[in-house]
Amino acid sequence: MASSDKVPGACPARNGDKKIPPGDPMAATTVMLDKGTAMMQSLKPIKQMSQHLCSFALHSHDPSRQIEAHFYVQRVNQDFLQSAVYDSNSSSAHLIGVEYMVSEKLFNTLPPEEQKLWHSHQYELSFAGSDRSPSHSKGSGACRHARTPKHCQNLRQVLVHVADRPRVNISGDRLPLGPPALMMSPQDVNMGRIKPELVKKRDDAYGISTESILTTRGSITGPEVKNPNADYWVEHGKGFAIDIVETDMKKTAP
Repeated sequence: MASSDKVPGACPARNGDKKIPPGDPMAATTVMLDKGTAMMQSLKPIKQMSQHLCSFALHSHDPSRQIEAHFYVQRVNQDFLQSAVYDSNSSSAHLIGVEYMVSEKLFNTLPPEEQKLWHSHQYELSFAGSDRSPSHSKGSGACRHARTPKHCQNLRQVLVHVADRPRVNISGDRLPLGPPALMMSPQDVNMGRIKPELVKKRDDAYGISTESILTTRGSITGPEVKNPNADYWVEHGKGFAIDIVETDMKKTAP
């Protein structure tokens, strides 16, 4: 059993409303302070996020544990992107992880042991219809699929590394308890297929059809030969779990 599989002991963070973290309601003075600081501060890193992708993620060591994930992406350069991962696109969404994306060119420069921790978007984009950019209007219920085949072509060439604290979503805890987990992408093998009920729930929420979107992605192509260390679990049936181990602290500088 991985550390992320262990259920934390009883505490207020595990009781009550599964969607709301414990804590007092925002005081009026706090709301005013937050609004004031928002007007004065540049928040430059956050404002660099220019894309919103909605997909699904699986625990590396247990693909049956699946979550809907929303990625708010910043492109740092042509070969490197980084994103904050949330469990929804609402104003009360939980921050559950970070994801890094690199081009195939950069991926191939990584050591083999590092490559095993990364996954591709190839199946997600072309066959699962998972990676998409929803644009949702709450008032009208309108939703459009904004990701074009050209965008998908670019993303299909990237390899991804994502570490999440998804316990809030999976177990219903009110705080992100326990150790983080390495997450992987959907794949068309074994337990890599996303549960139909998750796809339906997401499609219904945005008024979209995964089946219809797939018809627009027939022209997308991926690498002619994929590095065998990408999506390592697909070929080898081995995932990776993060365990928390107590250890002696270093008491002197290197």
